Amino acid sequence: MSGAEAGRPEGAGHAAGERVGKNGPLLQVRELRKLFPVRKGVFRRVAAWVHAVDGVSFDLSRGETLGLVGESGCGKTTVGRTLLRLYEPTSGQVMFDGQDVMRLGRSELRALRRRMQIIFQDPYSSLNPRMTVESIVGEALTIHGVARGRARRERVAGLLEKVGLSAEHMSRYPHEFSGGQRQRVGIARAIALNPDFIVCDEAVSALDVSIQAQIINLLEDLQGELGLSYLFIAHDLSVVRHISRRVAVMYVGKIVELAGCEELFANPLHPYTLALMSAVPRPDPRTKRHRLLLEGDVPSPINPPSYCRFYDRGCPRRMDVCREQEPPLEDKGGGHWCACWAVK
Repeated sequence: MSGAEAGRPEGAGHAAGERVGKNGPLLQVRELRKLFPVRKGVFRRVAAWVHAVDGVSFDLSRGETLGLVGESGCGKTTVGRTLLRLYEPTSGQVMFDGQDVMRLGRSELRALRRRMQIIFQDPYSSLNPRMTVESIVGEALTIHGVARGRARRERVAGLLEKVGLSAEHMSRYPHEFSGGQRQRVGIARAIALNPDFIVCDEAVSALDVSIQAQIINLLEDLQGELGLSYLFIAHDLSVVRHISRRVAVMYVGKIVELAGCEELFANPLHPYTLALMSAVPRPDPRTKRHRLLLEGDVPSPINPPSYCRFYDRGCPRRMDVCREQEPPLEDKGGGHWCACWAVK
């Protein structure tokens, strides 16, 4: 099986220009790559490349939440921003409802942005401190010609009420809100244009635990009401388990496991997934568990190995073939995808 074929979880195979039906995937990602240049010297010449995202493939259905997890620096955020072309991809294909996002011109991409939005991680830095909430939430309505004047003001008031705020907050500035309230403003901005797909980039990681629960419940309510699809990027496995239908695990720029949420947590296959789950705190300190401690350092994304990227972390299942070839992401049965030579 080739790398392109191996990385096609759920419903791959549509032609580039074919319109996906209402029952087909909303988003199809094939062999997505994003490399960042490393520049050195007086003339800032490119000395190397950071392989931030290195061949990622997955599908996302309408109304589905796909969790994307992994340790810091694995490329989760880069995947989300590259899908929206906030970062221009190095190679790969992203099909959104039958449209090739990577081939769209500026005007076409601007029209598509109404259907693809993002909620940023930090509610403190993602909102302009010099703009009122009305201006922040209503800016997209003006840019895309959806509403102006009184109509815009009424639309913003309705959006704020939908996310748990009120019309009274429209004249306030971001510094007058708590972290949870600021994230609600960010969510109102994201849903202002009635999108189909939202990238939630660590949307609750900067919030207190009690506020996290409120925001997660809000996202779920909005999904049910508006039919939204989420790519939910996070490092907290308990949060991902609560909100996601399927979960993809990333390691050094690649997806190493992808399965239904309950299947993944009940039967993790990849040793890296096992290590992640063994590190999750348990509410009962008397509960005994086996910690899978990783050895060595994470491979450098500047010069990733040509063999299994988890080999040098002390993988308990490593074999000779792991040092010779990189394992492809394959369906091990029942839609449970894993990139590991030891898993049959």
